[in-house]
Amino acid sequence: MIEITRVAVVGAGYMGGGMAQVLALSGADVTLCDVDAERAASARQRLVAQAEHFEADGLFPVGATRSIRQHLSWATSIEGAVTDAEYVAEAVPEERAIKADVLKRISAAAPVGAIIGSNTSAIPIHELSAWVAGPERFLGVHWMNPAPFVPAVELIPTAATDAAVTDYVEVLIRSAGKVPVRVADSPGFVANRLQLALFKEAVAMVEEGLVTPDQVDLVVSNAFGFRLALFGPFAIADMAGLDVYHAAYASLEAAYGQRLSSPDRLVRHVEEGRLGLKSGGGFLDIDPSQAAALVDYRDRAYAELSALRAKLGAAPGLAA
Repeated sequence: MIEITRVAVVGAGYMGGGMAQVLALSGADVTLCDVDAERAASARQRLVAQAEHFEADGLFPVGATRSIRQHLSWATSIEGAVTDAEYVAEAVPEERAIKADVLKRISAAAPVGAIIGSNTSAIPIHELSAWVAGPERFLGVHWMNPAPFVPAVELIPTAATDAAVTDYVEVLIRSAGKVPVRVADSPGFVANRLQLALFKEAVAMVEEGLVTPDQVDLVVSNAFGFRLALFGPFAIADMAGLDVYHAAYASLEAAYGQRLSSPDRLVRHVEEGRLGLKSGGGFLDIDPSQAAALVDYRDRAYAELSALRAKLGAAPGLAA
């Protein structure tokens, strides 16, 4: 597999700029572009200055600014940025008309073998692929905000995406120190579908007069959100006990109806005696021989996370 070393980032805003920093820091030669040359040049200057700040604060490794300054350049146009790129990251605003125009321009100017990835947050990738010449080289590559510090990057191929293309991008993302996760092409993918579903329920609770926004944030960040910093929802459910979840859903369904009833798959697991860690099988089929070690890890991890939060203190401007 040939290593990707020449990257173009189209859209030098908050997300695109962060992506460019990370990729340049990994050693790739990255060319930025934006709506005009002035904005691209300004973005490059901003990102280098930001890297200096991050390095001084210990958020970037020693030498990061030098590496980013060396590997990050800017171009006067989309065409100039992508002309010799091996990988092009589209990171323009989440508006279909803008993405359509930009993807068409990238397709026309980039080498025929260049891989093109869209950083869309929720638009289905197969829909965007209609504007790409050579959809077999196109996929979704969804970074999380803020890009320099959040590990996960969702990789979203379509039915038309060449399997080797996804492999190449996975290597690129992993070499940049990120955690690539291949997910299905559906609106919102995984991260935003889950995140926005939670947000909608939170807003509903506020509108019902049950709680205030700051109370929701306090509960989430100190309850299940605290656990989610270390484990996903299925691992947490398996450790808690699926029978416990099933019983809780019964109460929710009684109050809120079918929309908060126990999921069918959860019901089946409970009926089959697959209760999670306590029974040796749940959603994740955790190895029973690792159960004690997992619980020990969980407890130590939670204690260390609590200590870290105490060290950091309250977030400025937010309730303690």
